[in-house]
Amino acid sequence: MGIHPKAILAAAAALLATLQPCSADEREWAAWLGDLAAAEEWTTTQGEQAYDLLRSLEESPVDINTASREELEQLPFLTEAQVGDIQEHIYRHGPMETLAELQLIESLDYTRRRLLQCFARAGGAATQHTPTLAEELRRGHGELTGAVRLPLYERRGDRNGYLGYKYKHWLRATFTAGDRLRMGIAASQDAGEPFFAGRNKMGYDFYSFFVEARRIGPVERLVVGRYTVSFGMGLVANNGFSLGKSSALASLGRPPTGIRATASRSAASYLQGAAATVRLSPALRLSAFVSYRPHDATLSKDDGTVATIVTSGYHRTPTEMGKKNNTHSLTAGLNAAFRAAGLHAGLTAAYTRYDRDLRPNTATLYRRHYASGNDFANIGVDYGYTGHAFSLRGETALNRQGRVATINSLSISLPAGVALALLHRFYSYRYTAQLAGSFSEGGRVQNENGLYIGIDWHPSPRLRLAAYADYARFAWPRYRISQPSWAADNMVEATCTADKWTLAARYRLRLRQRDNEQKTALDRIADHKLRLAMTLHPGGEWTARTQADFALADHGTADRGLMVSQAAGARLGRLRLDGFMGYYITDSYDSRLYTYERGLLYTFAPTAYHGHGLRYSLMARADIGRLTLTIKAGATTKLDRSATGSGYQQADSPTLADIDLQARWSF
Repeated sequence: MGIHPKAILAAAAALLATLQPCSADEREWAAWLGDLAAAEEWTTTQGEQAYDLLRSLEESPVDINTASREELEQLPFLTEAQVGDIQEHIYRHGPMETLAELQLIESLDYTRRRLLQCFARAGGAATQHTPTLAEELRRGHGELTGAVRLPLYERRGDRNGYLGYKYKHWLRATFTAGDRLRMGIAASQDAGEPFFAGRNKMGYDFYSFFVEARRIGPVERLVVGRYTVSFGMGLVANNGFSLGKSSALASLGRPPTGIRATASRSAASYLQGAAATVRLSPALRLSAFVSYRPHDATLSKDDGTVATIVTSGYHRTPTEMGKKNNTHSLTAGLNAAFRAAGLHAGLTAAYTRYDRDLRPNTATLYRRHYASGNDFANIGVDYGYTGHAFSLRGETALNRQGRVATINSLSISLPAGVALALLHRFYSYRYTAQLAGSFSEGGRVQNENGLYIGIDWHPSPRLRLAAYADYARFAWPRYRISQPSWAADNMVEATCTADKWTLAARYRLRLRQRDNEQKTALDRIADHKLRLAMTLHPGGEWTARTQADFALADHGTADRGLMVSQAAGARLGRLRLDGFMGYYITDSYDSRLYTYERGLLYTFAPTAYHGHGLRYSLMARADIGRLTLTIKAGATTKLDRSATGSGYQQADSPTLADIDLQARWSF
């Protein structure tokens, strides 16, 4: 009697299973995201947007046995070839009984298997019974989370200048009913903002909410409240985020597409209203959205037009409070997407109208072609084909004035674990789009012509080598650059993974141009960054990471930077402890260094260090039934000065220490 192939696979998976289920509390993916944020030198807003997306994906993990290709492509660390390999494995061998079977897919390395543990689930074939919404509501679960930061110091603005007290705090509540319904609300208060006072008579300074329904007949997704949208390659609509160049070998600059509800505490980028995606046929989907939202803006004193849209979200002083919600925008758009037999194509259109004219200071040369006026329209066509060993994709878009932006990419999977990526983009310096966000060197979908080439090689299951080179030209002057210029970005990294440890090394060289002091010519500046890291993951109750970062900034003078850090974590029954300590010394801000430090749930902020100092923290989390309590004490000590910060943010002490408290109740 023969043995069924599925039984062989199950036995092999059991023998190979070394992965532990990913705990949402541990957030193993956050360390991966933190490493990426440090490599890309993200702002706090970029980090929060990325964290919010991945956290929402974690809260609603996909069923790997029934997930569509589009659902798997929402996971930004997977290549299109890996998505195809996962689906082919399930087609050939049947549903996965456990995610340990991922080890049988050769194209998935250790890191991606580990990340998939956080965002996917398995459990055999789908049942014949589809639960009703009422049944899912009865089995639904929710969370109520609150946090407060207690600074053990006082800034100048706390004494005289800020409208509120020095404590930062927030609340967040979510409820999920299976795959059909999700609701959330968040309220946030930054330090220095008035609470139940002044213009904040309703309590918190910032509120965010959403209700999201999915898989209701032909309606795949319906969102009321706050949300983000992303279609095609992001040339018309992507107000979420893209992971950047370090992960472009996986996603090729492809942002996770579709409509996504958000209860993020970031005021920088969201839409507010309603959005829906409807399945018209197995191959055709139609999405539409409408939004009316406020913006903070700096207004011109002469005519009340908008000089600058402000995205910080701070309302601590009378000046900042005067900018709060003084401008509004109405946005509407649609997307039609077709996918069949490896082909995919789409059409995206978006329109935005402000209740005030945007009038940036175009006397400054680099702002000459910034968006101006009060209504904007864009239309774009995206296209592509995905085969077994290669993928083509791209998008071309126009604004109302007929200015063009286009991005096109090719990825190829070769034998011996080699993957190649090629991406070209051309963004006219006259192209503007209010919702655009895509692959770029300059940070904007405007004024750029660039070529990216990358290679990802797995010579063995335990070794990964990767490198990329990106070159871009800018036809119009940019900030601190008064004439056409260029930039180059190069990176090489190696990762070796064993059963109980991982070694990683990454070197990055960025070359750019900048005006000389006389503004008569352009000087070349170079930034070198090197990171060496060793992570211990013995599979028990503790982990540790030792890291060294080096920087050399050649901006006319050679400014150097060094940071060594140690992180460790251990679980003792229901208690988990995490510690971090880092020492840094840099010659200037130009040689600053970024690193990641584990924080509270729903909190993610990449941190830049410069000067001379120490950073240390200790975090403890206790799980008591449905209640989780977390306390984190952290401090940064400047060894080269007696005060920190400037203006209202100045504290007359070399040490800034904070205590963070968080409580989460699951029900």
